[in-house]
Amino acid sequence: MKELTKAEERVMQIVWDLEKAFTREVLEQFKKEKPSYTTVATVLTVLEQKGFVAHEMLGNSKQYYPLISKSKYSDFAMSNVMGKYFEGSLTRLVSFFADRKKIDINELDEIIKILESKKEEE
Repeated sequence: MKELTKAEERVMQIVWDLEKAFTREVLEQFKKEKPSYTTVATVLTVLEQKGFVAHEMLGNSKQYYPLISKSKYSDFAMSNVMGKYFEGSLTRLVSFFADRKKIDINELDEIIKILESKKEEE
């Protein structure tokens, strides 16, 4: 699987949310800094070439739908981040956010509960 650019990822987020969408429907989801129609059409074409979306023809229009699920891409993207910046270590990732006070005490408690429940499942 290939990593998405920011523009590709934004379009994919919209396609995942809509499940099926025409180019104009994707464009309508942009609230700020709306790209041109041709830019969105080009990004969708690139996403199709990369194997992230496919389309079906409805009349003269292409309706796009995802081939890669959001969760599958999330797993891939997080593995990339973990590998590039944290040497594959979840401990280093959590420590990074904890050191920068980006995680409050309630979130830390919730992380601990999740880890404890996973431990009990083993």
